[in-house]
Amino acid sequence: MSFFNVLYKSCILCLSLICLATNVEAFGPLTMGAAAIGIGAGLTYFKGYTYCRYYECCDDRSIPGNIHALKESLKYRLYGQHIVTQHIIPALTAHFSSQSRSRKPLVISFHGQPGTGKNFVAEQIAQALYLEGSKSGYVSKYLGQADFPMASHVDVYKARLNYEVRKKLQNCPRSLFIFDEVDKMPSGVFDTLTSLVDYNAFNDGTDNTKAIFIFLSNTAGVHIADHLGNLMKGGKLREDTRLSDFEPLLKKAAYNMDGGLKKTTMIESHVIDHYIPFLPMEKAHVIKCLEAEFNRWDRRPNKAIIEDILANSISYDRNHGLFAISGCKTLEKKVSMAIN
Repeated sequence: MSFFNVLYKSCILCLSLICLATNVEAFGPLTMGAAAIGIGAGLTYFKGYTYCRYYECCDDRSIPGNIHALKESLKYRLYGQHIVTQHIIPALTAHFSSQSRSRKPLVISFHGQPGTGKNFVAEQIAQALYLEGSKSGYVSKYLGQADFPMASHVDVYKARLNYEVRKKLQNCPRSLFIFDEVDKMPSGVFDTLTSLVDYNAFNDGTDNTKAIFIFLSNTAGVHIADHLGNLMKGGKLREDTRLSDFEPLLKKAAYNMDGGLKKTTMIESHVIDHYIPFLPMEKAHVIKCLEAEFNRWDRRPNKAIIEDILANSISYDRNHGLFAISGCKTLEKKVSMAIN
């Protein structure tokens, strides 16, 4: 069916319903109610088959929730983070399930050193869940130092967050909120979010149960690396570590260390559903990142360049000598400079 045929039929339907509504007084209140419902259905039909076919709407077309695509992307493009894939995919699958009876938003907190993949995973989640990815009008991203630079303005930031998050949820209950650089935000900023991500129902009818909140922080990155190093020295394989090996550490560090989550009621109220550790990168993972950069430039990986970058640009932690301090964070520019 062509666009103009749909438009024509939709207009005819809406006009018919409006004509019916203008004459319902002779038929009594029950008929008036039916006409109102009919008009609403007609407008929904009109919007769904015209505007929403070409522009973003809060519907299944614009928010497909393609978890399979996310799973494939993480499988082939995320290195050294088995705990992330083990928990992110099931958490999102359950949240997006048609059988879901969730009574609160999905709230996830990513922790790890720079270059371990936190931003990459958040970006891939947006790309998979929304047709327009991170450019979607239903995806909101906040940066710690840029959006919340002054500790003395915490009350202003809290009021702004409360207003903006509520507005976004009213516009689309299936919104995604990403808070990056949480460790650089002043303490107390997120206290206003506690009620917005809890089980509480809103008096104004705003639905928060379908939303997703993701917090990204370098907090506890060093602690994660040190704990993993000790586990490996004790004979445990990296791939055999589990979320339970790190989650208590993450909760404690997030609550006590400087940053937006310090002493926050969000942690006290237990509204964060998952604390996800991003493990530090070893040499083998850095090599994979370098090879991926060459592929992104449609070039075959150059072993000589890779060895030069590994020897001159990668520093490892002092305690264990296993983990690249900056992970894969600066490799894009290193490879770009080497091949141009």
